[in-house]
Amino acid sequence: MSAETAHPREFDIVLWGATGATGRRVAHHLATRIGGRGLRWAIGGRTREKLEAVRAGLPEAGRSVDILVGDSHDHDVMRALAARTRVVISTVGPFALYGTALVEACAEAGTQYCDLTGEAQWMRSMIDGFEPRARETGARIVHACGHDSIPSDLGVQFLQEAAVERYGQPCTRVATRITRMHGGFSGGTAATFLNAMKLRETDPGFDALSVDPYALCPPDARDGPEGPDRMMPLEVGWDPALKVWTYPYFMAPMNAKVVRRGNALMGHPYGRDFRYVETAATRAGLGGWIAAARGAVFGRAFLVAMAIPATRKLLVRHVLPKSGEGPRAELREAGFYELVLVGELPDGTVLQARVTGEGDPGVESTTRMLTEAALCLAEDGDRIAVGGGFWTPASGLGTLLRDRITAHAGLSFEVL
Repeated sequence: MSAETAHPREFDIVLWGATGATGRRVAHHLATRIGGRGLRWAIGGRTREKLEAVRAGLPEAGRSVDILVGDSHDHDVMRALAARTRVVISTVGPFALYGTALVEACAEAGTQYCDLTGEAQWMRSMIDGFEPRARETGARIVHACGHDSIPSDLGVQFLQEAAVERYGQPCTRVATRITRMHGGFSGGTAATFLNAMKLRETDPGFDALSVDPYALCPPDARDGPEGPDRMMPLEVGWDPALKVWTYPYFMAPMNAKVVRRGNALMGHPYGRDFRYVETAATRAGLGGWIAAARGAVFGRAFLVAMAIPATRKLLVRHVLPKSGEGPRAELREAGFYELVLVGELPDGTVLQARVTGEGDPGVESTTRMLTEAALCLAEDGDRIAVGGGFWTPASGLGTLLRDRITAHAGLSFEVL
């Protein structure tokens, strides 16, 4: 008997970390989506006054939402919170600093959980520390439910399903190209990146895990054909299928690790020799090459600047958004992105798919996707094929989530 069956929960969903830029948007989307659905929910965080301000700014359906106050580092508080709700949404990045106690509490209580982390090192430690207990209690823990890494993870799954339907076999190689992107990023994202730079200076295993392409895979699935995941190398490539120049994309190593973990968790439906790469793309011609070279140099320079304490301080002071800040409302709404996935079958046949998203990818689209992941856990539990454990969006929620984000989060999936 699950903990939920033995002790009915007070809430269906608790949003923890509701006062940050992403948390406020998730609260808004929840209020809009939950209105009239009969779901009981609450928002939580460290400061009551800030939570009350968030509640006051919600659509009418959210004005009476309950408020929970506590410290993310207080294990007793986190255990009590997890025991009161069926589903937790966490937006408390950097998760390596503020997220561990809540994941542990959810695994212990059999509480469903989703977040938008892009921190591979932290994800690995959560899996190692708490997956056995999550399997016992039935807690489904789904990391990376934002722009990192739903479009990549569900996009590859969509393309592979189309390949099997059309050709009877999956693609052995998929290259995802970010062909269009317009938006900003939040103070929480900046803080996460800053924390990663600090961890790199103090954790001797940080770099090894970062470059390991199978770092998030189960122990029996860490051998494969992929080379190291290098972050922002000075490298320009050519995609002959799309006829565009490409350059490194800074979240590619994280997204690729999630895609590979999903393949392993699902029993390798893409094959054990599956290869995956993700880059940004420009266009053809000399102008496209110059744009790609400029993108590669800028990305590398930014990474180097962030790694040096003196220049990092200057970026923090003058460039990066502060904690709680996010893109302006106009940019959130006007943002967009497009991914084109190019799959190659063993005989050389090429199949392409496109994923598009409406809204700023770093906050608006991310928070819509995270909201739908939580609603999927809350409302589709009897249709989710997997039990307790740590899952990727594709391996844990799959087409159920894809249908939801297509209908309600502004995403589209199509075979080209």
